[in-house]
Amino acid sequence: MGQALSHHLLAENQPLVVFNRSLEKCDELKARGAAVATSAQALIEQSDICLLFLSDAKAISSVLDDIDNSAFEDCLIIQMATIAPEESRTLANQVRATGGRYLECPVLGSLPEAGSGKLILMAAGEKSDFNTALPLLELIGHEPQYIGDIGQGATVKLAMNQLIAGLTASFALSLALVEKEGIATEQFMKIVRDSALYAPTFDKKLTRMVDRDFSEPNFPTKHLAKDTRLFLSVANELGLDTSALKGIESLLQKTLDMGLDNTDYSALMAAVSPKES
Repeated sequence: MGQALSHHLLAENQPLVVFNRSLEKCDELKARGAAVATSAQALIEQSDICLLFLSDAKAISSVLDDIDNSAFEDCLIIQMATIAPEESRTLANQVRATGGRYLECPVLGSLPEAGSGKLILMAAGEKSDFNTALPLLELIGHEPQYIGDIGQGATVKLAMNQLIAGLTASFALSLALVEKEGIATEQFMKIVRDSALYAPTFDKKLTRMVDRDFSEPNFPTKHLAKDTRLFLSVANELGLDTSALKGIESLLQKTLDMGLDNTDYSALMAAVSPKES
């Protein structure tokens, strides 16, 4: 995601300094005109605004913990991964204690949206920090949304990813039932598309599910499984009934156990109904 977004920002003629823990992953961006920092600290020291695109809170902490506190002063850290609200609050306190500023801004969308500046953005933190970041955020996504206090943007993102898991699992199950009964997929889809039940994601995942082709993912199954577990943890703490989502989490774990962790999350179909040979 960070790679695709970096290409977009360079195409928008934005000055860009990049860092990756695997430095060779920066080679293509360097060839496109990005400056490459040799460490996270070097990047922070050169930046007024720093975008974090890391997989989870553990990875974020492992990077930030290696940076001297003095480097954060007056730098605005914008955290864009899907993490738990309390994890984001902890990061905010850590950054602010060093004199830095922190804005959470998780995104909805995948590689095509990152590469075209069409991500959906859910920002939270100090309104002044949001206003500072807004010109940049408007390059990343259309009409960035300001949600409120730290943790609330993270909460909305978890709510959105729970919908991804729920819609995908439900669609896979319905599609599998239709297939088992020998009903033409397109006849079923015409009825779905004409109904109030239709969601565009159904057509986005239809061919992958029918063909059982989950290669070249924009959003791997392992990340959806991680986000689903995050949602369950937060929702359970708030006393919500998560019975339905627990079933989907089990289905996601089955998908991972099938060795499909790095495939597109439409691979839920393989767990629901393996393709008959």
